[in-house]
Amino acid sequence: MMEKVTTTTTTTGTTAPMTVKVSPAAKKTLLILNCILLSIGNCGGPLIMRLYFIHGGNRVWLSSFLETAGWPFIVIVLIILYFHRRAAGNNGNNKRTTFIYMRPRLFFAVAFVGVITGFDDYLYAYGVARLPVSTSALIIASQLAFTAFFAYLLVKQKFTAYSVNAVVLLTVGAGVLALHTNSDRPEGETKKQYVMGFVLTVAAAVLYGFILPLIELTYNKAKQAITYTLVLEIQMVMCLFATIFCMVGMIINNDFKVIPREAREFDLGETKYYIIMCFSALIWQCFFLGAIGVIFCASSLLSGIIIAVLLPVTEVLAVVFYKEKFQAEKGVALVLSLWGFASYFYGEYKFMKKSKDNTQSTQESIELAQANYSSV
Repeated sequence: MMEKVTTTTTTTGTTAPMTVKVSPAAKKTLLILNCILLSIGNCGGPLIMRLYFIHGGNRVWLSSFLETAGWPFIVIVLIILYFHRRAAGNNGNNKRTTFIYMRPRLFFAVAFVGVITGFDDYLYAYGVARLPVSTSALIIASQLAFTAFFAYLLVKQKFTAYSVNAVVLLTVGAGVLALHTNSDRPEGETKKQYVMGFVLTVAAAVLYGFILPLIELTYNKAKQAITYTLVLEIQMVMCLFATIFCMVGMIINNDFKVIPREAREFDLGETKYYIIMCFSALIWQCFFLGAIGVIFCASSLLSGIIIAVLLPVTEVLAVVFYKEKFQAEKGVALVLSLWGFASYFYGEYKFMKKSKDNTQSTQESIELAQANYSSV
């Protein structure tokens, strides 16, 4: 089956990886589906992870393992897509259907990113184990500042007044939370544990801010068309190696031996313990699939906007379901975070609009020149 590819211009001023063109109706349907998946994963992931820790779970490596353990679900999707391509290829096209698009060069690069992702999963899981969801969500929101910094270093991302403003606002927001580290400390938790959770959550935000530009760099250096199937393969390999990394940690920490006992002693019962494990893996995979799906169907701008819009939703759900405190400093941090997001993405929107206008102007100039040449 022949695939038509196209290129787009990024905010770095470089050419983005080639992506496949699909029909507008199919693209719209896929976009809506991925928006739903991203919403479920972004709001549900932190909540169900915190549910495990609140009711007696204390295995951080296990929680980090579950963040990417749902990767076999992607294998099922890839198999379905393969048979779909094969059936379409049999309709007048004798070309052999490709099962795996990823080349070795890209595989090893993605595997490396996967290992880093596994470590980031551990840092994040440790933070969720020690901090209320409303606090950890606000801290993680600061990753945009680190993403901008590492994007400048890795992919030569250009800073604008809007991105600089966003970095400052998000940094100040995290600082406001840091000044009141005792106000929302869970019962039975020492100050040292809380501070450690705060520090590792910030570290998770920093590392995640490094991972995103690293993925973009990997895409730019892939030297092959980026199809939706290839994006799924990349996500599968990343999750696979992140899971392996966390599994090694579980083995060293003897988590596999402790799981049966922890399940029996779980506050909600043994059956619900394993149900939470399964749903945790599934919900987190929804986040990953939704994020890459929105980027493929629309842009990273829309993906970031959806995550930004869902931040207050996660905050409210944490207060409603877990009765978490929402002090004034959290309100200030939330406003600063949303302000920072709005500033950053408004700058992105203006850049994309300007690029589109320049492209349209160039096209009109070419058509006018051709018309004048024909009339001579």
